[in-house]
Amino acid sequence: MPLFVLPFPAIDPVLIEFGPLAVRWYALAYIAGILLGWRYMRRLVANDRLWAGTTHPAPLDVDDFVIWATLGIILGGRLGYVLFYNPAYYASNPADILAIWSGGMSFHGGFLGVVAAMVLFAWRRGLSVLTLFDLAGATAPIGLFFGRIANFINGELWGRASDVPWAMVFPGAGPEPRHPSQLYEAALEGIVLFLVVRLVTHRFGGLARPGLAAGVFAAGYGTARSFVELFRMPDAHIGFLTGGLTMGILLSVPMILAGLALAIWAARRAPAREAAEGESR
Repeated sequence: MPLFVLPFPAIDPVLIEFGPLAVRWYALAYIAGILLGWRYMRRLVANDRLWAGTTHPAPLDVDDFVIWATLGIILGGRLGYVLFYNPAYYASNPADILAIWSGGMSFHGGFLGVVAAMVLFAWRRGLSVLTLFDLAGATAPIGLFFGRIANFINGELWGRASDVPWAMVFPGAGPEPRHPSQLYEAALEGIVLFLVVRLVTHRFGGLARPGLAAGVFAAGYGTARSFVELFRMPDAHIGFLTGGLTMGILLSVPMILAGLALAIWAARRAPAREAAEGESR
């Protein structure tokens, strides 16, 4: 036990209460992530320089897509948590599946939910699904950042016991100081990944090569999540898997492989405008 341990900043998970209604930081994190992501996505589609003359969605398409994406995030995130992390409990307590306010959302489930929403939306609007993937990959780190900050405020998803100088004793996690792994994820999955994908879209013509930004995001998220899993405690009802793996790592490996494959494929292709000109000759 180290002589000095940082105190956990006990922030009430409920910001404001109005009788039976409560405004929680967790809900505000989702709202902030969606609204800021929407504004950033609108700026991307309005910047013609980033697209190098290629066809892309209009701002009004983004406005409509955000509604679809929000449903995909919430439904996919909740169902992913139910199926991936605690199926036995929810099989016995099906009414609790809808109790999103009590916590329990899976990024991997939300990712699959957004993918389904993008495929359906692109089909209905006649848009390129890879372009929607790129836009979602460029904006998703914003929501991830706020979501991990909310996890920290809630004092959940804490890290493994540690004696590093910045270790904290989390309420409900026992007396041992632990890694603030939620902050590691906020930094890597949020800030660092946002900057990496922005570099791809603004310096390497990523939006003119459909699939490149999406592939970099998927591979980057899977890598960041797998790294932080080395410091994060797995869910108590799942524990460690064979070989010391965790469910987070197991679900991230396919994202890394698929993301790398998509990014390499997109990088090797000619930009969309050049490809279209070649076909017209």
